[in-house]
Amino acid sequence: MSTAAAMKLVAILFFFLSLSSSVFAAKEVKELQIGVKYKPESCEVKARKGDTVRVHYRGKLTDGTVFDSSFERGDPISFELGTGQVIKGWDQGLLGTCVGEKRKLKIPAKLGYGEQGSPPTIPGGATLIFDTELVEILGRSSKAEDEEL
Repeated sequence: MSTAAAMKLVAILFFFLSLSSSVFAAKEVKELQIGVKYKPESCEVKARKGDTVRVHYRGKLTDGTVFDSSFERGDPISFELGTGQVIKGWDQGLLGTCVGEKRKLKIPAKLGYGEQGSPPTIPGGATLIFDTELVEILGRSSKAEDEEL
């Protein structure tokens, strides 16, 4: 192969690589996006503010880099929903979830770790993508029960 032909081939490869990265790269989001990937047929109890929930998750950056995953550890996280124990995108994005439901949350930086990020794994201004599954609703706080009355 001549040098000119090799240069042309390299140029074509670079063109396709740049095209594929722009087509497949996830865009930064400005608002919370919630995608329901699986919803059980029966849903008697939905997660609400004040519930203690157990959630499996896989957190990724928009380039696909996984920065944390409870699935691999086999240990879902437990927290009180809607009380600021987790990032705002989770507090908002998991409301109304049924046990067994799977959601994909695309969380803008303002509802995640903001402009400061969470070094070294999450850069400042990062959009976060979480695959989540509500494993269990453990209990309701007395405040949540009072609000129901």
